[in-house]
Amino acid sequence: MKNIQSKKLKNGMQLILVPQEGAQSMTLLTLVKIGSRYETPRINGAAHFVEHLMFKGTAKRPTTLDISKELDRYGAEYNAYTGKDITGYYIKMDAAHTNLAIDMLYDMLFHSKFDAEEIERERTVILEEINMYEDNPRDHIADLLEESLFHGSSLGMNIAGTRKTVREMKRKDLHQFHAKYYVPERMTVVLAGKIVPGAVKQFEKTFGSIAKSKEPQNDLFTCYKAPKKLRHPVAFQKKDTEQVQLAFGFYGYPYGHKDRHAAGLLSLILGGNMSSRLFTQIRERRGLCYSIRASHESLEDTGVLTIWAGLDKTRLGEAVKAIYEELNKVIVEAVSVDELQRAKDFVRGSLSLAFEDTASQAKWYGWGWAYEHKLDAPKDLLKKIDAVTPSDIKRVARYMLNPSKMVGAAIGPIDSKGKFAKIIDWK
Repeated sequence: MKNIQSKKLKNGMQLILVPQEGAQSMTLLTLVKIGSRYETPRINGAAHFVEHLMFKGTAKRPTTLDISKELDRYGAEYNAYTGKDITGYYIKMDAAHTNLAIDMLYDMLFHSKFDAEEIERERTVILEEINMYEDNPRDHIADLLEESLFHGSSLGMNIAGTRKTVREMKRKDLHQFHAKYYVPERMTVVLAGKIVPGAVKQFEKTFGSIAKSKEPQNDLFTCYKAPKKLRHPVAFQKKDTEQVQLAFGFYGYPYGHKDRHAAGLLSLILGGNMSSRLFTQIRERRGLCYSIRASHESLEDTGVLTIWAGLDKTRLGEAVKAIYEELNKVIVEAVSVDELQRAKDFVRGSLSLAFEDTASQAKWYGWGWAYEHKLDAPKDLLKKIDAVTPSDIKRVARYMLNPSKMVGAAIGPIDSKGKFAKIIDWK
């Protein structure tokens, strides 16, 4: 990747241009540093609700259909997502229509009508979305886990909100939330792929015209500090299912921490692919599950290492014991140089594949700036990855895989929470 351009628009909004030689398409990504962790319990779900409303019509494009027809005409891919601390909107299409994409996202993000009838209609859509996730144990297990791991913090609140908050949120709440956080200081705009002439001028005309916030944009949430002892180490939901969905959660490392890359490699070695330790032992050799995985996710002030599995409900105890055996091994015994190198090579190969796609490029540089104010290229990450040693893996394993700071969560046909707590007692 060459000639990454970074500039501030006239209002201070960050613009990043990522040209790709030979590309005929482009991805436009707009990131807003806002998510569920910025909410209060009363308006839990506001960030997600606002994201939905950005597609519900503007003065220029009055209805959802007006927006979708204009983009569908040119075969565009477009969507949005809300996380705990970031919201993203993207359009991927033929670069010949770059100006249309810029004008479209600008119009949606800053001129949405917040129409009262549309709000009521979308309220029911979000309630059905909540129902959908709760009906799917494989999705809902993550919510149970994080509610316990981050108990008492906004990080533990559901991104979509609760049925109560979604039903009771007023138009004024949503409008005020949008006005407070959708401001230049909190936004990053990325254009990746073929950069057509005049694109920067179009950005200045649209995104650059938005006034700066009159409110300070620092310290808008309380940084999370892990407790010395978890108050709710067991999360459980009895459900008549054929499988038990099981998850273990541990505190990890935030963005910028020197051990974040070692934590990522550890999760990869444990359960990041089909040759990982957990996949090999729990599925391939013992036949206890269909799928099992591990991942490490960084946030601004903390991180989460998660191990998840969909298990044979009749062999839950056996599976838990086998998982703990693998966790104990990585704590006690240093991984081999060869195993660590395979994990590093996996990261290298995955990045190579991802960077053939303009959407991946946009997200890479956009998230890098939004979280760390850096525009590191993949080669910069790979240098840090290559520097990780077996002793680093062992050290972060001993720190993160701490039984006294572990949450165990399950959804399935288990008799009681107490019985589940005994099964997952890690001695």
